[in-house]
Amino acid sequence: MGGINTFFLFIFLTLFLVGNGEQDAQIKALQTTVGSSLATADGFQSVLIRRAYKTIQAFKKKITYDPKNITKTWRGKNICRDYKGFLCDVRPDVNQTAIAGVKFNNYNFNGPNLTLTELITGLPDIVFFHANSNNFTGSIPTNLNKLKYFFELDLSNNNFSGRFPTEVLRANKLLFLDLRFNTFVGTVPSQVFGLKVDLLFINNNNFIQRLPANLGNTTALYLTLANNKFIGGIPPSIGQASNTLLEVLFLNNRLNGCLPYEIGFLKKATVFDVGFNRLHGPIPRSFQCLRKMELLNLAHNRFSGVVPEAVCSLPNLSNFTLSYNFFTQVGPQCRKLIKKGILNVDRNCISGLPYQRRRAVCSRFFATSQSCPNARSLTLVPCRQGLSDGELASSDIESTAPSPAPAQAPRRGSYGALSPH
Repeated sequence: MGGINTFFLFIFLTLFLVGNGEQDAQIKALQTTVGSSLATADGFQSVLIRRAYKTIQAFKKKITYDPKNITKTWRGKNICRDYKGFLCDVRPDVNQTAIAGVKFNNYNFNGPNLTLTELITGLPDIVFFHANSNNFTGSIPTNLNKLKYFFELDLSNNNFSGRFPTEVLRANKLLFLDLRFNTFVGTVPSQVFGLKVDLLFINNNNFIQRLPANLGNTTALYLTLANNKFIGGIPPSIGQASNTLLEVLFLNNRLNGCLPYEIGFLKKATVFDVGFNRLHGPIPRSFQCLRKMELLNLAHNRFSGVVPEAVCSLPNLSNFTLSYNFFTQVGPQCRKLIKKGILNVDRNCISGLPYQRRRAVCSRFFATSQSCPNARSLTLVPCRQGLSDGELASSDIESTAPSPAPAQAPRRGSYGALSPH
């Protein structure tokens, strides 16, 4: 058990504990604890390292552009000590030193048809493969299911193209899948949302389709689908992710329809962003159940109606953006958030507030606005907390309010995935 825990410690250090500088130092310190168990007669630390050496040297020949001179360190037999980008540990089942991880982030490797199939296939002991910001292309290995300890794959910001790489569906141990900032096209297989991952980033590609009906089957804590061309509505199944989903980004797609009330079941969610889509209808009353919500962005859509006071009363809300919609009323609690700079309602249709749309624009919208097919569900409050599902009384609506201060900038987290590096 101790050996297995050490082997998995790389994941913990790499992602959750420390920043890049401290991270490298801790990993280096961990590497010094790797023994030379079962060293070979020809000077390699183990048979597994000798096998990896052949793979690395063959891959090195494919790299014709290495701006950081990383491959100059790929000399000699002491891979664990000298080779930048490769991390070692003792593989617990055979008690031999092995390449436990590959970390090529921001190396900007390039070369004619620089593929990674042979590299990953030739390093069967790896726990993770991180290659953000390089120039890999081609296909993904089909044998990922045979990698016994493989838990993390990051191919973000490379030159992968074509259909979604279904090879990753075979990697049934994956906890971390990051394919953002490539040029994948077409559809995302519904099986992707059946992977038992903690993190799923597929933003900034060219996927175009309706979101799969089983989207809510995902176990992801962090789900980023932003900056694609997804169409249709958000599936009601999203409520099934109530015990896991912490942050979800749908922004800048082509989603339409009304928000399903099942979003209100996301009791652990802290970030929900559907900005820059074509969604319409009211804010579901179930949103008052999002008690842990910190950042809620519905901006640049076609939402309308009253902004629920109970949503403005959520205890942890620090950034609530409703700008560029067609809301008509806000009550006292919401106006308090406006005054604090937490709520932004610019460019709506709220009488008496500054920075609203012109009356003619609002009139045209309401003359052609769409209804929601299951409108009654939008009044349901599954947690039975806060306000009832009735509309705000006219006496709750004030006629004046101070000018809104700038909303707080979004914090890092899933939003970090919107940067390629």
